Amino acid sequence: MAKVTFLGLGVMGYPMAGHLAAKGHEVTVYNRTFAKAEAWVKEHGGSAAKTPKEAAEGAEFVMSCVGNDDDLRAVCTGDDGAFAGMAEGTIFVDHTTVSAAVTRELAEVAKASGIAFVDAPVSGGQAGAENGQLVIMCGGTEEAYGRAEPVMDSYAKLCKRLGDSGAGQLCKSVNQICIAGLVQGLAEGLHFAQKAGLDGRDVVEVIGGGAAGSWQMVNRYETMLDDKFDFGFAVDWMRKDLAICLATAEETGASLPVTALVDQFYKDVQNMGGGRRDTSSLISRLRKLDG
Repeated sequence: MAKVTFLGLGVMGYPMAGHLAAKGHEVTVYNRTFAKAEAWVKEHGGSAAKTPKEAAEGAEFVMSCVGNDDDLRAVCTGDDGAFAGMAEGTIFVDHTTVSAAVTRELAEVAKASGIAFVDAPVSGGQAGAENGQLVIMCGGTEEAYGRAEPVMDSYAKLCKRLGDSGAGQLCKSVNQICIAGLVQGLAEGLHFAQKAGLDGRDVVEVIGGGAAGSWQMVNRYETMLDDKFDFGFAVDWMRKDLAICLATAEETGASLPVTALVDQFYKDVQNMGGGRRDTSSLISRLRKLDG
C-alpha cells in the first residue's frame, strides 16, 4: 500500500479518494474548502491538510481532480503548491480535464524538480467515480505510468497509457467530441418521436439493441423523456471541455463542425438557466424551440 495525497474533493474527487482509503492506502486530502476535507476524514479516516504543499509532504503519489487549467496550476505551483512539498522520485497524477498545453507545461516544471507527471483524465461521471468504475486515459512516461497504475486501479474499470505527456488529455478531447454528437443525435431522435406521436420508451426498446444503441441511450433516455436533468456531467463543465477541444482543433488543423455547433447549443441551454443541468438537457432546447 502507498502513501497517497488527493487534491480536490468535488463530486468526482471525494469518492475517488474514498476508494483509495478503502483499498488500504494511507490517504491525506486537501480541498479549497477545508470543511469538505474534514468531512471526508470523518467518513474515511486518513488526514486533512490546509495547503497542497502540506498535503503532499511525504507522499509517494499525489492525485488531483480540480476544475480547470488555472485551478491545476494553483494546486501544483507556488510556495504552497504540491510540487513544493513533493520529494524527488514521487509521482503527480492529474485526473482533471485540462488542456494538453497546461499538462505539458506542468510536466516540465515537475521534471525540473525530479517529479514525474501523469495526465490521467477520466470518463464515467459521478456514478463511475462512486462505483469505482472509471475509464482513465493517460499520458506520461512508461515508467511513471507503470508505477501509478496500481494506485489508479482503486477506482478504475479500465486504465491505459496513450503516449507521452498530454496524450491522455488529447484522448479525453476525443471522448468529449464523440459524446457531444451522440447526445445531440439522441435528443433529436427522442424529440422527433414525441412530436410524431410515438411512445419514446417503446421506440428505444426497439432501436436500442441495434445500430442506434449507445451508452447515452441506455442511461439517459428515460430521464430525457421525463424532462429530468440532474443525473450526470453538468453543461457548464461540458462547455469548458468543448472549448479545450475547439482550441486544440485550431492548433492541429482538425475540422470539428458538429462539435462547434453542439457547443453553441449548450450555450443556449446555459442561457435558459440550465448550466448546472446534465449534458442530456440538450433536448430541453429543442422543446423550447418547438413549443
